[in-house]
Amino acid sequence: PINPGDKVVYLTFDDGPSRYTSRLLDILDKYGVKATFFVTNQFPNYQNMIGETHRRGHTIALHTYSHNYSNIYSSEDAYYNDLEMIHNVCVSQTGVTPTIIRFPGGTNNGVSKNYCAGIMTALAQSICYYGYLYCDWNVSSGDAGGVSTSEKVTANVIAGIQKNSVSIVLQHDIKGFSVEAVDDIIFWGLEHGYTFLPMTDTTPMVHYKPNN
Repeated sequence: PINPGDKVVYLTFDDGPSRYTSRLLDILDKYGVKATFFVTNQFPNYQNMIGETHRRGHTIALHTYSHNYSNIYSSEDAYYNDLEMIHNVCVSQTGVTPTIIRFPGGTNNGVSKNYCAGIMTALAQSICYYGYLYCDWNVSSGDAGGVSTSEKVTANVIAGIQKNSVSIVLQHDIKGFSVEAVDDIIFWGLEHGYTFLPMTDTTPMVHYKPNN
């Protein structure tokens, strides 16, 4: 990892691409900001947006193909089989081999306990042997939980990034209200001296401790 400096923000978006991704790309273009997309194939009709996102200069990272917890967390083999499928989609779309992943639910998710004891500990240890870096987050927008307005997402992200020198922000580009918040988040950040960067292999990764 290389220290990117102070007041640095990595905007990351999970679970897409979706019908909102095109709108998000336009907002990012408006400010010349590059972000990171942890992609899935949950919405096959929008799979072509992976290639478009790459062409616009953003980082394509992997989240899993199905995002189906009962499948991906049933065994290590099941997880890696699913990951390979989204890896292949991304290589086909972009011509680039992704090197960064995010475990659905985060490394410390408790859902995996329902399907396979110890799997998150095992995956966190083995992922590097497959050539990947994994990353969680240190700022949550709340858009996967009880938050349902762009105003609240904006408030959560702004409050969160002020607590860190380097922030990795979790949002979801399958939520229209969260996408709409990005305009205000970037505007505020630029006005207050923050730098927005896409993740790379040298980005300092946030790692949660597995609890399974």
